Amino acid sequence: MAYRFADLMFTPKVQQIQSDHGSRKAYARMTDGSASTIDPLTMREAEFIAARDSFYMATVSETGWPYIQHRGGPPGFLKVIDSHTIGFADYRGNRQYVSIGNLSGDDRVSLFLMDYPNRQRLKMLGHARTIDVTSEPDLIAKLKDNYEAKIERGILIRIEGYDWNCPQHITPRFTTAELKEMFGSGEVGDHL
Repeated sequence: MAYRFADLMFTPKVQQIQSDHGSRKAYARMTDGSASTIDPLTMREAEFIAARDSFYMATVSETGWPYIQHRGGPPGFLKVIDSHTIGFADYRGNRQYVSIGNLSGDDRVSLFLMDYPNRQRLKMLGHARTIDVTSEPDLIAKLKDNYEAKIERGILIRIEGYDWNCPQHITPRFTTAELKEMFGSGEVGDHL
């Protein structure tokens, strides 16, 4: 576990619950308050991020409610910009704009990146900012993919902390492409 993530998430109330359930001692060394330096993303995180075709992003509404939204695109649509920044092109969706509205009042986000077949998950915390398509075209060009969807904006996330989570309770799931790779080019349904 990255120490900065623990410092941000293991609040006094969380630490009390950990104590009540006997896990506090195992995590105490991670939350001594000295993790003010943000852990940089390593090659492991960069490769994991580049392989994802979706992730979940949580924002907080102005009334304090958490909101989780699925984001998807071709593998690699979520890009590592540098060792502390990730970003993606935000494609037109259902046009509710709940996440974007929430970000206009509170820039904090939490991301869950899942690799179901390999039972891995990466949790990330950060501060997001939206990038206007017309005012920052060079940055939008870095975020663009070969994906036939309308880009409404870019989103950059400055990472504050991250943590690899244990594989326990992750049910393996497979995309159609992954199943075709496992079973060959025939109809996937023929093998199920």
